[in-house]
Amino acid sequence: MNAGRSLGIGLLTTVLIGGGWLPGVALPPPEDMPEEILQTEIITDARSPLDGEPLTVAEYEELIAELQEGPDIRPRLSPEVEYTIYLLHLRRAIRSVFPFLLQ
Repeated sequence: MNAGRSLGIGLLTTVLIGGGWLPGVALPPPEDMPEEILQTEIITDARSPLDGEPLTVAEYEELIAELQEGPDIRPRLSPEVEYTIYLLHLRRAIRSVFPFLLQ
């Protein structure tokens, strides 16, 4: 009796999962565009990275060029301070290779 019940449950599961009632559950919906087509699509509009407003391709390229050129914002340091920073970086590099030397 137990064997008959297990067989019945097994057949029912096979019919339900194996394609009896749910033939295309794993497939994407038909209106979904394939990824291969989306990868080859040419983008003709863009959004500003600053405020998110829509831009044309030419405006986007111009904005990106302006942002990359931008003003030099590095602080001006005296040569002594720059040399001290260089020595600290050198000391850190030496300690990473020879941790027992500088203690």
